[in-house]
Amino acid sequence: MSWQTIDRNVSPYAAGSEPVLSEGVREKIRSFFPRYDTKRAVLLPALHMVQDALGHVPYKAMAEIAEVLEIHPSDVLDTLTFYTHFWTHPKGEKVVMACRSISCELTGGREVLDAIKSHLGIGEHETTADGKYSLVTEECLAGCDHGPCMLINEKLHKCVKAADVPKLLDDAKNDRIEVPRSDLFDAPERSNSNQPS
Repeated sequence: MSWQTIDRNVSPYAAGSEPVLSEGVREKIRSFFPRYDTKRAVLLPALHMVQDALGHVPYKAMAEIAEVLEIHPSDVLDTLTFYTHFWTHPKGEKVVMACRSISCELTGGREVLDAIKSHLGIGEHETTADGKYSLVTEECLAGCDHGPCMLINEKLHKCVKAADVPKLLDDAKNDRIEVPRSDLFDAPERSNSNQPS
């Protein structure tokens, strides 16, 4: 994977461009302020919220997050680029994360990664032409006792063999999990009739 160089003397977005964060996203970020001692501590939840809303976190959104949290934009960029989970450019509908830990390597992880690349026709941090899949590697997916592992969006696939990859990637339900999501980000809206008197 090659790293993109950023010229910090040139703005990565046009001056005076329209905001990318809706007031709803900004309000959702602000709703986390009471949970933390400082606004800066809301940075990771804010990045998750923005990526959920936009599919990625463009540079303009980083500046707007910094404004809401009253921090410097470079603090947002530094945090975002530390984690492979966040994307600064559009990603596919499904993100395939292949584990590269030693446990998965010893049980065939490299062959699984090669099979993914071959089947999708893309390399790491690339997206298929149809926008359906993007590929990244992660140091560990926390399934060491079931390696090789791969994650498709939120669903962990265990004991994957290279021969299983085409069938797995062609399955439309390969990213569906049967466990309910947390209410942390997606709390259901309650109507007035459902709230206690």
